[in-house]
Amino acid sequence: MFTIDELAALPLFSNLEEKALEYLVGEVEDIHLAAGEYVAHEGDIRALAVVVEGKTELTKQVNGVEQVIGVRLPGELGGEIPMTLGTPLPASMRAIAPSRVLKVTVEVYHTLSAMAPEISEAVGAAALERIQMLSSATAQPNDAAISVIGPRLDPKVHSCDSFLYRNQIPYERLDQDDSRAIARTGGQSTVAAPYPVVVLRDGTQLTAPTMRAVATLSGLTVKPALSHYDVVIVGGGPAGLTAAVNAASEGLKTALIESFAPGGQAGTSTRIENYTGFPYGVSGDELARRALQQAKRLGAEIVVTRRVEDIDPAEMTIGLDGGDMLRTRAIVLATGVEWRRLGLDSIDRFIGSGVYYGAAPSDAGLAQGNDLYLIGAGNSAGQAAIFFSNHARSVTLIVRGESLSESMSHYLIEQIGAKANIRVETQSEVVTAYGDDQLDSIDVIDRKTGMTSRREAKVLFVLIGAEAATGWLPPEISRDSHGFVLTGTDAMNSGLWSTEREPFPLETSAPGIFAIGDVRSGSVKRVAASVGEGGVAIAHVHRYLAGS
Repeated sequence: MFTIDELAALPLFSNLEEKALEYLVGEVEDIHLAAGEYVAHEGDIRALAVVVEGKTELTKQVNGVEQVIGVRLPGELGGEIPMTLGTPLPASMRAIAPSRVLKVTVEVYHTLSAMAPEISEAVGAAALERIQMLSSATAQPNDAAISVIGPRLDPKVHSCDSFLYRNQIPYERLDQDDSRAIARTGGQSTVAAPYPVVVLRDGTQLTAPTMRAVATLSGLTVKPALSHYDVVIVGGGPAGLTAAVNAASEGLKTALIESFAPGGQAGTSTRIENYTGFPYGVSGDELARRALQQAKRLGAEIVVTRRVEDIDPAEMTIGLDGGDMLRTRAIVLATGVEWRRLGLDSIDRFIGSGVYYGAAPSDAGLAQGNDLYLIGAGNSAGQAAIFFSNHARSVTLIVRGESLSESMSHYLIEQIGAKANIRVETQSEVVTAYGDDQLDSIDVIDRKTGMTSRREAKVLFVLIGAEAATGWLPPEISRDSHGFVLTGTDAMNSGLWSTEREPFPLETSAPGIFAIGDVRSGSVKRVAASVGEGGVAIAHVHRYLAGS
């Protein structure tokens, strides 16, 4: 706790009357930091910080990399800009050396300013001086380390786009005939090359590389660092990431294995509006980005482009594609679900070249200026329709049911109704697709009239629900008739549970193996529910390990 004399010694408060100083003594936070610890993070609610002892620095995410944009020494302020403009913190503040920082909340600041108007004048003047510094940092051009060259509608180019975007790797995508693409390749034309052509800043060039090769070049982890872990989490959606955060924060040696990119299906959602704490909604990739950063910061190892091919419940081993074998004390299954396919050969042959299962913000370029078609009537379809309406000339939502109200949240239906360029066609289905190498048109049947109409369509997104992909799991892990993993009482009643104790609520029929999120039978298909299960599962893991 600060004393009046300590506060009076700080330049900002040196002219305050004793009454104001007495008020501050009882209200400000006295924060002691070790080197590397944060006072606050970029995006947090605004607050004013005054460095009392030590040395701190301001950092900001620029092109996906945390960069130092300023230093604060004793007596200097942090947070003066958001306090003046009423915005969230535009940068983080962390200690470089052992430090002591005084923190003033917005409520205390307003009360103090009413008592001593010179405080708001001083903070406002400091804010003006700092604005130029932030402008310079955020105005930097995107100096991408990776260039992806090829036609936007090429399936492998689209896959590479999605992979880099969802793994938070800064990159630029260029059409093959773009002059910048020719410059990146040293004057070589890539018009006839297999795609994508991936070029690094140092001139290294790869033609049609695997995603694992792209991941390696991007600095992502593709091989586990250890052979033995306390817990291995299979799948990196909201449930898996939350489990990784909780496990790592509690000191467990934690590995998360993800076949493509962290975030899962939720990571592709353009807007989640019913997740607590985000009053104006949050995109799935932003939610995944924050959770991924948190998991890594706490020490979880995130391994991408690796697929779990085998689990041995008796030996507690996990086999990865490529031959790596991991030993672990506990396993958490968070594999989520896969998009349900239409099952029409005429449509599925255009996957990646006009037809896409699922939709993500990175697909905005596909919609730009097009008349876009979208099949589905759930929340994912509604979110995608609203997002793409800001990019496409028109969006037509093809709905098999009689109305959206049967399967879509009310708030999304209202937003769709307010968009002039979104059209909803109920009791309709896409029955055929046409084109050579790329989608060109589709046939849509109106079940009310029995009439079929041909539509020109270059882009079609399909979001018609999801299915469990659990056929690879060992027989010791029981599943319901739809392939979802049984847990708790259901697992015990499956006939496969062989231990005297009862299984924990999220434990499968194989002791020490837990299932969370959408892959679990009976789960609530909501992000908030998956996040909750991720935290609860690690509590169960601790209890299991304590008794094993």
